[in-house]
Amino acid sequence: MVNRVASSNGSLALKVVGVVCVLSFLVDFAILLMGFSPSDKQSQIGFTTGVVDRGIVPMVGLGMILAAYWIDGVGQDSGGSGINLKLPSLILSSLLGLMFLLIFPLHLNNVRQASTQRVNQITQQAEQAESQLDSQLQQFLSQINNAQGKAQIEQVRQQAKAQFTELLKDEKKYKEALENPQLPAQQKELLKKFKANPQELDKFIAQQTDPELVAQQRRNDIRKRKEEAEKEAKDAAWRSGIRIGISSLLLSIGYIIIGWTGLKGMGSLQSGKRKAPAR
Repeated sequence: MVNRVASSNGSLALKVVGVVCVLSFLVDFAILLMGFSPSDKQSQIGFTTGVVDRGIVPMVGLGMILAAYWIDGVGQDSGGSGINLKLPSLILSSLLGLMFLLIFPLHLNNVRQASTQRVNQITQQAEQAESQLDSQLQQFLSQINNAQGKAQIEQVRQQAKAQFTELLKDEKKYKEALENPQLPAQQKELLKKFKANPQELDKFIAQQTDPELVAQQRRNDIRKRKEEAEKEAKDAAWRSGIRIGISSLLLSIGYIIIGWTGLKGMGSLQSGKRKAPAR
């Protein structure tokens, strides 16, 4: 008698927790559905990601409900009191299995299209930046393409050389610069190179004051950032596709096995009960 009461209480607890898990998922599903836009790929990706991330919750709930009916022995006595949640649970499990099976290719396709769109945007932005840089370069070259402009460039070079030369000749300032923790290591290496070979200083200043070389360096930086952004976008899409895609597929398999196996078992049970009186 005590064991029967304990089993009944345990069964009730499993059913309650299971129903709460299922209802919690359905509430989250409805909330996610409010922000869903069929024409927006990012909206679709966010929706499928949210659903898949919560996909294990109803599986746990359905497992608890079915375990409760196994404890009750519904397979031998189907005339229990109250609402029978076994059949609705199996149907819901089958429907969820179909939903997650459809999410698998849908999410992969959306992620692929979103990644392609993002890469195209990055390429377009990089092309615009290079076009703007070329325009600025041509404008600057036209401004300095005269005697006055060349004299200004030469004056800048002489001022820069004088500042570096003063620093390199003063051993105290030179050592303080090398020991300065705020000075980048690359600049320290340049100072050492200039100290060892003064001709490197002239070469460096000429490069840094050559508009075309400076523009080429900026162009290389734009292309480098473009490649990094494209790689980041593709890696993010790949990670999302693999994680959500595989999770959705696994959830689909789990729900289908639970739902279809349970429905098939209930069909066999009902068929056996219909044949019993004929014996």
